[in-house]
Amino acid sequence: MELTKEQYDIIGSTGNIKINAVAGSGKTTTVIAYAKSRPKDSKILYLAFNRSVKLEAEKKFKEAGLRNVSVETAHSLAYKHIVYKHAYKVRGQGYKTHEIAELLGLEGNGEKHAEYIIANHINKFISYFCNSDRKRIHDLNYLEVISDAKAKTFASTFYDYIEKQTRLLLSKMDSGEIEITHDFYLKKFQLSNPRLNYDYILFDEGQDASSAMLDVFLKQKATKVIVGDTHQQIYGWRFAVNSLSKANFTSFNLSTSFRFSQNIADLAMEVLKWKKVIDLETPFQISGKALRGKIRTKAVIARTNLGLLLKAIEYVIEKKTVKNIYFEGNISSYTYADEGASLYDVLSLYNNKHRLIKDKLIKEMRNMQELEEYIDKTEDVQLGMMVEIVKEYGNKIPKIIKAIKETHIDNDDKENAEMIFTTVHRCKGMEYDAIQIVDDFITKEKLEKLVNDGKQDKRNLGKLNEEINLLYVAITRSKRSIHIPDTLIPSGFPSSKQIHIMRVPKAEEKQIRSTQTPTDSVKSGSNGTEKAYAIDEVRKNHKDAYKPWSQELDDELTVMYCEGINVKDLAKHYGRTKGAIRSRVKKLELEELYG
Repeated sequence: MELTKEQYDIIGSTGNIKINAVAGSGKTTTVIAYAKSRPKDSKILYLAFNRSVKLEAEKKFKEAGLRNVSVETAHSLAYKHIVYKHAYKVRGQGYKTHEIAELLGLEGNGEKHAEYIIANHINKFISYFCNSDRKRIHDLNYLEVISDAKAKTFASTFYDYIEKQTRLLLSKMDSGEIEITHDFYLKKFQLSNPRLNYDYILFDEGQDASSAMLDVFLKQKATKVIVGDTHQQIYGWRFAVNSLSKANFTSFNLSTSFRFSQNIADLAMEVLKWKKVIDLETPFQISGKALRGKIRTKAVIARTNLGLLLKAIEYVIEKKTVKNIYFEGNISSYTYADEGASLYDVLSLYNNKHRLIKDKLIKEMRNMQELEEYIDKTEDVQLGMMVEIVKEYGNKIPKIIKAIKETHIDNDDKENAEMIFTTVHRCKGMEYDAIQIVDDFITKEKLEKLVNDGKQDKRNLGKLNEEINLLYVAITRSKRSIHIPDTLIPSGFPSSKQIHIMRVPKAEEKQIRSTQTPTDSVKSGSNGTEKAYAIDEVRKNHKDAYKPWSQELDDELTVMYCEGINVKDLAKHYGRTKGAIRSRVKKLELEELYG
């Protein structure tokens, strides 16, 4: 690949530098070329974001003939320096809430489930401290990272007790009395002030580094290069910081993306302009220079597990002939919370079948109301999503999940998937030919409302910045085309052959289960009740229901059908009934040709 002037400038640079690289701009190619241009006897360390990136980087450096480059993650580096030295035993999944309550013998002072709520806050306090650059627990104010008013009130009431027990749990890990966590040995590594014997250190994905690892990096004598994308910072909930803004290095840009076209680059830049609402500077220019190609990989990208599962359910129900789908990451992770509770545990609580609940924390709840009170006081987002899914689908869940799992294929066969389902966090660093974005991201309208409605402290504004970044990251996963709800489209942005805007009505769509003739009355209602809709009401809610199909509309329908858009979303997009869409799909023989 011919290098750009921006890349040549980076390769020829001296001293400590930081590189702000847009999605698909060839940062790995640039870093490899940078390493290749350094003296052959130089010792170079490349710090990768996670294990999968580490393995890919090792392969690429090897192919480039660079035997003088060591590839590590922050955790693999810390593991070698700390775990081996102290003979610690590492706990892979971390501690669950009920385990912390038992280990520390927590007392709830009579308040319902208080010991578990306290344990949940202790877990988060430890994560906050271990990812920080501070030396002592007392140097941090844990309340600063709690947003929910009820959760903050609870933590404030029990703060001294929570802080004391947090120190005690860390002490038990340090002494080897209990197993240590991954966060713990990374923190101990930072506090040991290590000296890394390298001439150059290349730090990738710098926008999502922890303060602890950034502290280690900045203290090294080596020539330092930090690479990332300011607008791809999406791990603030794990206490990551934007290291590019904190490193006082000479700044370079990689602003040309070889992944997507200028249309997609324009959409990404327009979304980033929303940052003006929260008084953040707008992005630099992004150029899209991808070549056209065939659509081979298709993906649905959601902001949340809940949004993704709901979309997967729609897809499996609508596409009855679907054979192969794939979920990025382990499919079970979408039905289990980090704490270990499963969707089935929440469903059993919903049905008052305590004997079927396996998770100890959920088993302690007498009913759904108690679980929701616990969620309010802990900000447990994952459990909250599970409650929403159970409320939406109830006892249909086992059958639905079974249907999804029956069509799910293994990682080795991912390339054969008719549709890939993923959240933004799981597809970071990946790319697909065509994507469909789920309507569960922040909108500019909601963003403005949140800013105008009340006081916005620094942390809340940081969260809003990250919400904009999430949509930007989703958009920039696409190589060829994007299907995006109109609620997420910047005002006045035109649709194109590459960007298909899905017209989603602002008012909730009335569910119409149509027969083949539009004059028939229709029965609707998930609870068994009947509701009739006359032809006039169908016309009212589906304004284009009887508009003739033109060749242009047929071509667009064919493209959208081939790219996996389900019937429900097609109906919303065209302003027609689902029956009308199915009828046109049948007329065009799309199911036979592309199903």
